[in-house]
Amino acid sequence: MDATTLEKDNKIIVQELSETGAQYGFSRSRRHPTTGPFIYAVKNRVEIIDLEKSADLLIKACAFVRSVAEKREQILFSGNKLEARDAVYSVAERLEQPHAKERWLGGTITNWSELKKRVGRLVDLTQKREAGELGKYTKKERVVIDREIAHLERFFGGLLAMKQVPGALFVVDPREEHTAVAEARALKIPVVALAGTDCDVSLIDYPILANDTSRKTITYVLSAIADAYKSGLEATPKGSAGIITPEGVATLAGEPSAEEPSGAEFGI
Repeated sequence: MDATTLEKDNKIIVQELSETGAQYGFSRSRRHPTTGPFIYAVKNRVEIIDLEKSADLLIKACAFVRSVAEKREQILFSGNKLEARDAVYSVAERLEQPHAKERWLGGTITNWSELKKRVGRLVDLTQKREAGELGKYTKKERVVIDREIAHLERFFGGLLAMKQVPGALFVVDPREEHTAVAEARALKIPVVALAGTDCDVSLIDYPILANDTSRKTITYVLSAIADAYKSGLEATPKGSAGIITPEGVATLAGEPSAEEPSGAEFGI
């Protein structure tokens, strides 16, 4: 984007959303009651979303995301449906922010004190391999360690950047990511979500009602969120805003390794 969403006129955002197919919802039978006020019309039994309202919601969400960045807090991304996975991964990596890889693991934030041990294990083994410290093991033992690293990277690799409980959660399709939304709500972490007409937007702090099955729409919204986060970082000199970790929640950095959880408690 040449200009951030916060700098654009509402009409321009509406036009850009329309070009991605953001206006298409689901059939009326699939509509969640909370999305009724955002429906503009019905065409060929498909509900049409009022993009003027969607543009307003996107601007509001971007303003919030910018405020999160200004406080130097992290934003955790999750969107593991096929249409969203690559776009979510790309934006999270570009912003150097944590993301749920492949699927949301139960307890990612509500049980972070345990899950971070698995992340720490991944960091420890990867550093030892890169430093050549695994040479003391037999070939068979190194194969086993490599498999463990691959397993940990598959499920926990996206969380390496998460140093504390995030300041916000962004999800694509909160109906699909209901566990992530529930955990965030339990810890009173604000949720930003790209939601289709089949989602309960009353559970979302900053819903963006649009077509959550369109790759173009997903990419557009994620780009807007990314630009807002970057602008917030640029507006606040590094170190001028502290990272606040909720009481009783420990950070990953600098902690000694504890007894390793089995991984079964996270559903893997």
